[in-house]
Amino acid sequence: MNSFAPKIVLLFSLLFALVSCKKDDNGASNNPNAENKKALGRSAEDLLNETPYSNLIVEIAHTPATRPTEQTLSSLEQFLEGRLKKPGGVSIVETNIGFPTGSPYTTDEIRDIEDANRTQFTEDETIAVFVLFINGQSNNDTDTSVTLGTAYRNTSIVIYEETLQTLIATNPGAELSTLESTTTQHEFGHLLGLVNILDDDIHTDHEDATNGRHCVVEDCLMYFEANNIQRSVLQRFLQTRSNVPQLDPLCIEDLQAKGGL
Repeated sequence: MNSFAPKIVLLFSLLFALVSCKKDDNGASNNPNAENKKALGRSAEDLLNETPYSNLIVEIAHTPATRPTEQTLSSLEQFLEGRLKKPGGVSIVETNIGFPTGSPYTTDEIRDIEDANRTQFTEDETIAVFVLFINGQSNNDTDTSVTLGTAYRNTSIVIYEETLQTLIATNPGAELSTLESTTTQHEFGHLLGLVNILDDDIHTDHEDATNGRHCVVEDCLMYFEANNIQRSVLQRFLQTRSNVPQLDPLCIEDLQAKGGL
């Protein structure tokens, strides 16, 4: 990804809880939603393969002011259909969550908002993913960096939509749908295990040693500049580039090794 005005660093954050055992991932054994409360990367193969889940449902949760663009939703559906084996299809449903308060949000607060509003869960032949387009900012933002999105559970993503809208408003000519799509698909890539989230990719040599869990290939969707970049670079990107970055061949082969397309 790329960035916005001089002297500021753009940051996508991603949480790792990768040492937990199955019991830790699932929480209490009597939790009916345990399949959606595992650590990041734990459902990569379930998302990519046609078994045990032949269907995917993506719940897009948003406030009245932070609904993503139609282009973003369409682009996300195409991205998933191109990488996941889901013969039952990929479907998107929307949930309006009102206006949560408390920005800037901690990740724990984001989890609480999900727990209070999520309606779609993994069950039977369907695996569910929750993508929250939230009002407000991340508490990780600083004077020199800003967080656009975070993958924080095995099927959970938050997009700081108000931050995206603010950045676009200060960069005339930039497309909100491009930034939304890049952010959302980048974070979804982490749900799919990229890059080397569980230390199980077949091409471990393309993980960026300096910017871990990201791809070293500059044009890749999973390149670290979707995580840590000067705003001046992102500004140039937004004003001159109209397409969302694609996954590079090594990332695609890693997904295919886990059962994806």
